[in-house]
Amino acid sequence: MKPSDFRLFAIALFCSGVLAAITCASLFGANDEQLVLRADRGFAQSVAKTDKGAVEKLIDTDFSWTDAAGKTFTRAEVLASLPKPSISDESGAEVNHRNYADVELIQAHSGRANILRIWVKRSSGWRLLVYQEATLLTGTPTPIPGTDETCDNPCKSLPYKPKNETERQVLAGYMALQTATVYHHSADWGKYVADEFSAASSNSNKVLDKHGRMADLERSKMAGYAPMPVETLRLFDFTEAVVLESQHQPLSGKPVHIARLWIKRDGKWLEAVSYQTKIEAAAVK
Repeated sequence: MKPSDFRLFAIALFCSGVLAAITCASLFGANDEQLVLRADRGFAQSVAKTDKGAVEKLIDTDFSWTDAAGKTFTRAEVLASLPKPSISDESGAEVNHRNYADVELIQAHSGRANILRIWVKRSSGWRLLVYQEATLLTGTPTPIPGTDETCDNPCKSLPYKPKNETERQVLAGYMALQTATVYHHSADWGKYVADEFSAASSNSNKVLDKHGRMADLERSKMAGYAPMPVETLRLFDFTEAVVLESQHQPLSGKPVHIARLWIKRDGKWLEAVSYQTKIEAAAVK
């Protein structure tokens, strides 16, 4: 074997396997987005093969997996028994991605199934922080009944104390967005939403973009308003992007788990994505 052939053989041997391939990509000049997309493909492959060891090395210490029924699994629970994705093979799915510096947003859509994956850049490399599924309705969504309740939580207060100025600014924008949602002020709502906004919900029959959501708010102006108070909230700050995970208890119905990404653009914080999944196993209020 020639020395050059041996070198190529050694490289191929070292780079075999999901994690080694990602390392090799870094060594041979792949950029950040190429690296995270390789990691994402590696994650999907590892889950399909139930390779817990490979999955463990790709998920963040704060990782959570919320399935289509709204059940949220911790990192330890996922590694104990890997859940089955709602889209088992994404080769035929519509998959799109967008980079926000140290955060990569990946969405997969196939039929009524939707999957959100939020990757974050740590000192050790890209790690998957949030995995959430939302399955669209087959029919028309059930309208949320109006109420005479005053919107305190989440319009004016939240069960969370900001840890820094970034969190304070994001939550101020979040409460303003919730106020606009509750009172169906579509123009005000649009001020806090990125143009590329996307939303999937288990209480909707379609994935909404910014203009579609604003149109929905306009159509429902006469329906009254129904606050959806926040019960728990956690934030992850990545300077130019902040990940929010929250659980809400509507004034009636089952609680909802929501994952959101807020991004900083031209000095202003905007919501870029929202996935809402009803917690089916919970009791109806």
